[in-house]
Amino acid sequence: MPPISDDSIDNALRNKASTTTEKGFGRAVEILLVARRLLAAEGYAGLTMRRVAQEAGMSLSNLQHYYGSKEQLLEALLLTTMDEFQAKMDRIAVAMAGRPQVERFLTTVDMFLDEITKPTMHAIFFEIWALASRHPFASSLMGKMMGRERKAVYGLIQGLNPAITEEQYMERAVLVVAQIQGLMLFRLDRVACPEQYAAVRASLHKVLLSLASVP
Repeated sequence: MPPISDDSIDNALRNKASTTTEKGFGRAVEILLVARRLLAAEGYAGLTMRRVAQEAGMSLSNLQHYYGSKEQLLEALLLTTMDEFQAKMDRIAVAMAGRPQVERFLTTVDMFLDEITKPTMHAIFFEIWALASRHPFASSLMGKMMGRERKAVYGLIQGLNPAITEEQYMERAVLVVAQIQGLMLFRLDRVACPEQYAAVRASLHKVLLSLASVP
């Protein structure tokens, strides 16, 4: 399970009226880790406020000091997940400064593929997708996440081919995100089936390079 950064916690708590102490940040980390584990293992039905409080070793009223409702808790969880993805993309950008744009794009694609095929992340995304079809708040959260991904991909592919317009690049960014997210349906396992994973990865590179650069 990936660590949750202080910046992610700060974003998740940025709307709280009270001042969050260092101890408070630590408790927020614990709460979100518990919530992530429960959501991945037992789904939205198993993610109850009382269960999260119990697993985190605190009272329900104490939990509600951080997150007043189950919806707020889920929103914070998804926000931290989005921030973790952004942090990974930022690290790739720094590490590959000066490298060809296409290499930075494909390295970021590999990161996304790696993340969405991890069991915990895979389960969380599946649960959020299912919720988005039934709950307006989950649909809104998923829309925000997809919007951030599209914007990030747009920044990675913009200008690869001068013959492609800005509007077309944005449209292609939508397709790139859809291709990557759609691979969750196949439940790829890079540990148990490394050859299959490598083959899909190579095919994905070809498809996405075509989307990103062919007029």
